[in-house]
Amino acid sequence: MAHTDFFAPPGRQEVIVTRTFTAPEGVVYKIVTDPLLVPQWWGPRWLTTKVHKMVVTPGGSWRILQWDQDGKEYGFHGVYHDVIIPERLVYTMEYEGMPGHATLVIDKFADQDGTTIMTSKTIFQSVEDRDRMLQWKMEEGTIETTNRLNELVEKNEFYDEFEKEAALE
Repeated sequence: MAHTDFFAPPGRQEVIVTRTFTAPEGVVYKIVTDPLLVPQWWGPRWLTTKVHKMVVTPGGSWRILQWDQDGKEYGFHGVYHDVIIPERLVYTMEYEGMPGHATLVIDKFADQDGTTIMTSKTIFQSVEDRDRMLQWKMEEGTIETTNRLNELVEKNEFYDEFEKEAALE
């Protein structure tokens, strides 16, 4: 089962989330970066999620769209700045409902005795932007997203396929 630690240091522009998964880092990394799997874990369950674009290479871009039950659309996009398979992703993320408030996200994946420690550091442009996200229940959303991601990680059907792919890369 995944474990999540959520840390928002007072007065700082960042949030640090540490997740522990019972799976090799290659499996976790692949699930996080596979556009066919992302809709199965990204965001809350009550939203329908589609990956519009996801090019996981330095300079590549991504866009994810979500819809609620009433058809309201929520869009997110960004650019990948650093990609080290299966160890690190550095990318921007911007909610299209608040243009001009992009964040920088650094995801690190570390293997530790058959588990993966995934550390995500999100750096906001201001403390006010960070605090607004906290008020919008960022912590609860992060925990739900982690639980959904863990459901995929626990499906052993991915392990052989992803480990073979990782060996080829």
